[in-house]
Amino acid sequence: MKILICFFSASGKTKKVAEIISKELNSDLYEITPEKKYTSEDLNGYNVKSRTYIEYTTKNSRPKIKDKNANIEKYDIILLGFPIWWHIAPPIINTFLEMYNFTGKKIILFGTSMSDNFGETVLYLKDSCKGSDIIEGKIFTSIIESEIKKFIKSIKSIISI
Repeated sequence: MKILICFFSASGKTKKVAEIISKELNSDLYEITPEKKYTSEDLNGYNVKSRTYIEYTTKNSRPKIKDKNANIEKYDIILLGFPIWWHIAPPIINTFLEMYNFTGKKIILFGTSMSDNFGETVLYLKDSCKGSDIIEGKIFTSIIESEIKKFIKSIKSIISI
């Protein structure tokens, strides 16, 4: 089984988690990079004029992605990481999922958040990657390497290593 760790990280937290997972699984790493980087003002979800608020409240918002060469076809399992915004994945994750064919692939989610659950994330992402099997993995409320390793251990039967 070939594994790819894909992640979007606006503040760097999700990137740290993804790097630890990638190192532990000795797998490839792919960063989902927006064409326009998110600023701290963009990330202020309490401001109705912030970019993240507008993206979240605009139906079918699909922020553009800079790099479009994830080579998804080479992998069987995708671990997909992102921060949780308003109890779902950021819309850029839908953009990413709609760029590739995930039919027959397992997608295991991991996230970073102040809360400890995915909310409606799977439901929100399902239509963007039809034919795949989306599995809720783990939300990390802090970056503790032992917790990340525990998560990896918990999914080993799913990823067959």
